[in-house]
Parts: sequence; structure tokens; C-alpha cells
Amino acid sequence: MNWIRFFRKAALIVGFVGVLTPSIPAQVPMEPERARLLNGLRVLIWERPGEADVLLKLRIHSGAAFDLAGKGGSMALLGDILFPDPTTREYFTEEMQGRLNVSTDYDSLTITMQGRAREFERIVEILRTALVTPQLTPENVAKIREGRIKLIKDTAVSPSMVADRAIAARLFADFPYGRPYTGTAESLERVERPDLMLARDRFLSPNNATLVIIGGIQSNRAMRALRQLLGVWRKSDQVVPATFRQPTPPDARTLIVNSPADQSVEVRLALRGLSRQDPDAPAAAMFAAVARQRWVKLLPELAQRQVYVRHDGFTLPGIFVMGASVDNLLAGKALSSAREVVQSLATSPVSAGELEQAKAAVLSQTTTDLSKPDGIATAWLDGDTFGLPSVAERMRAFTSISSADIQRVAARLTHDGAYASVALGNAEVLKAQIERYGKVEVMGEIAPKTEANVEPKSELKTHGNKTQLKTPIKPD
Repeated sequence: MNWIRFFRKAALIVGFVGVLTPSIPAQVPMEPERARLLNGLRVLIWERPGEADVLLKLRIHSGAAFDLAGKGGSMALLGDILFPDPTTREYFTEEMQGRLNVSTDYDSLTITMQGRAREFERIVEILRTALVTPQLTPENVAKIREGRIKLIKDTAVSPSMVADRAIAARLFADFPYGRPYTGTAESLERVERPDLMLARDRFLSPNNATLVIIGGIQSNRAMRALRQLLGVWRKSDQVVPATFRQPTPPDARTLIVNSPADQSVEVRLALRGLSRQDPDAPAAAMFAAVARQRWVKLLPELAQRQVYVRHDGFTLPGIFVMGASVDNLLAGKALSSAREVVQSLATSPVSAGELEQAKAAVLSQTTTDLSKPDGIATAWLDGDTFGLPSVAERMRAFTSISSADIQRVAARLTHDGAYASVALGNAEVLKAQIERYGKVEVMGEIAPKTEANVEPKSELKTHGNKTQLKTPIKPD
């Protein structure tokens, strides 16, 4: 049985879990065989007898949230430098018809390696070299940094991406989630070799990692190779916890970012969200699905536009964001209706029809993710990164969500009224449109000040993995 046929059957079974049975059938192995090396590396294995390929996915449970102040992209750069020789990637893609990539987000750094099962020991040996003796030479650091800076400068940034970055910065300010985890050209210029060596020593350790193995490899053979090759990976004395002081409430004014290229506008409305390990996180995903339904119903013009509503949970509280691409004359109305939708969900119950439609949407996406080996591995790794229950329990949590659960989540997210909003488009047109619904701030525009309206501002300063609040003295 090949990958595609097997995972299609698994997806079908999981998709109907909420309708047919409260538990996932035993023939769908949603939980792996677990082991641990003496150095603390957690290992999750799913044997697939007869499969020619094997997938290894190693997760370091610390990500870009730990980048030093002003040096965003450090963890992403560390990920790049783990495999500095292009021939290593070519070996996976050309010789083994597989792949090798490293991805970084706010909460983790993940190495994905896929190749032939008969080459398993060779794959682990390549992984060992990257983890145990990373090539942090001055020449490699300079070369990899220049390559990432060039990539960022050469990559076209869409208006949608600019708006997403703007709303994150508006909501979180200097808090780690307010900056792009890939870094910027300016922040990467400041990253030096000692910064990467510090990140390696603090975070790149086996007792801060989990390895998933899926494919045609027997567990005893896998564990023998891991003990021999990764057993020498030295554990750290202490795993650095994710502790950051929360940012101050966002500016209530809508931020207008001038981009007068055409008649379209990107609008965003956001609230601070819940962490991934929060018991209400599954309900927050349903809340986002219902909010999208209501937004399109309240503003039918959105039906023909690019529109999304999502809740992204991180190790620390995440973000709930509503986004759409609209005509510039609809920008103010789109933001106003988005706020109205969120408030309505906090004060009125969700109908049975809305709830069932939301469950169908969320479960459809979940089963799509679980229909692939990468999705299964990611689900298991998320369990370790965020301290989540089993995949089966997470699926049952989705199916048991009620209307009251969604209303409770809405009330939690809106209790302090700390909305952030952004509009990206022609500032001259947008200012007049959005001011009809509330106050605005145009990026780069200097507002006149008088002694009567001067207020002290709080400033967030990030030092290492600590975010400190610095408040100036009020003027007399």
C-alpha cells in the first residue's frame, strides 16, 4: 500500500470521527512508538513496513521569539547554516529523490529530511554533523548571511504580506511576535558569529528537541543508529523557557500605510489571541470560522474578494486576525463590520447552522493536514512543543465544541477592547473613508501637538529573551 492510498483512508476515517464515533479507530495509528536517548532526545517512530522511503523531522522547541533585540532572523540564519554545503541538499533531491529543508517560526526550528529507507544511517549521519559540529566559521556565517539578505531583498513582497506584517507590529509592537521571524535585511546585517554561537549553545540541544521517524524502517534498527550517531549530541544544562513581559495595549487608531499603486486596499483587524496550550484554543479556531461566515454575510461584497479569518496560537498568547482585499471605498465599512462581527459573537450565541458549518471547515482542514506524512509528523511535534494532548484527544475536542464555548472565547478575546487595525492603500483616499468610523493615524505623518494633549508613551525594549517596559516621566 503506498503513501497516498493509506493516508486517504486515514483522512476519511478521521474526517467522520465527530459523526460516527467519539474515538479514532485503532487501525489509524495516531500515536507513535515513543523512546528517549540518554541525552534527553525524544524519539517518535511509526514503522511502515514495505515503504521504500523514510521521513525524519527534527524539531528544536525554541524559535525566533528568542532572537536578540535588533537582530531578528538569528534563529532562521542558524537554521540556514546547519547545512551550508549545497551538495548536501543536492544529494537528497537528486541521489535519493527526497528533500532536505530547514524551517523556522516563532516557537521552533524544524529540520525535514526525506530519502530512501535503505540509506537511513547515512541520513542520520548527515543530521549528526549538522547538530553536533555545525560549521559556524566566519566564512560560512558571512556567506549564509549575505545569501539570506539577498533573498529577502530579491523576493517580491505582496501588499497582503505587508499588511500582515503591519498588523502584527501594530498589535505586538516590540514583543517578539511583532517582528517577522525570517528577519529583515537591516536586522540580519547586525547578526554576527558570536550571536549564532550563543543561539547554538542555548537552544540546539537534544533535551530541547524531538525527532519523528515515519516510513520503512524498523524501530530497533532506527534506535540503534540514533544511539550510535546522535548519542554523542551533548545535552544542555538548562532549557531556556519562553518568558516575556506582555506588550502594552495597541493604539486604538487605524494605521494607514500609504501604497497608492491601485484601487485595492488591504484591511486587517486583530486582537491578542490564546496560546496553543490554552484549553479554549480549539474553540478559538471555530470562533474564527464562524467570524468569517458572519463577516461575509454582513458585507456581501467580500464574497468575491480575498478574505480570511484565522486564529494563530503560539507558545505565548497568539493573534486573532481578520483580513480582506477590498475596493478603497469599502475600507472603512469593512473594518467597521469586522469589529461588529467580533462584538456580536461575544454577546449573542452561535446558531446550530453556523456551528456545523464551522466544524466542517475546521475538520476538513485538519484531515487534509493529517492525510500527509508531514502533517502527521507536525501534529506529533506540536504535541511536544506546546504540551498538547494526543491527536485523538485534539480531534475529539473539535467535535465537542458548543455554541457556549465559542461565545466564551469571543468574550475572552474582547474583554479589554484592545483592537488593532491597519489599512494599506492610497492614504489620501483612505483617510477620509476611515475617519467616518473612527480615529486614524497615517504612517509617516506628523500630527500637530500641544501641551494639553502631550501624553507620556511607554516603550518596549527587548534584551535577550526578556522584554522590558520602559516608561518615561510625565511632563510637568
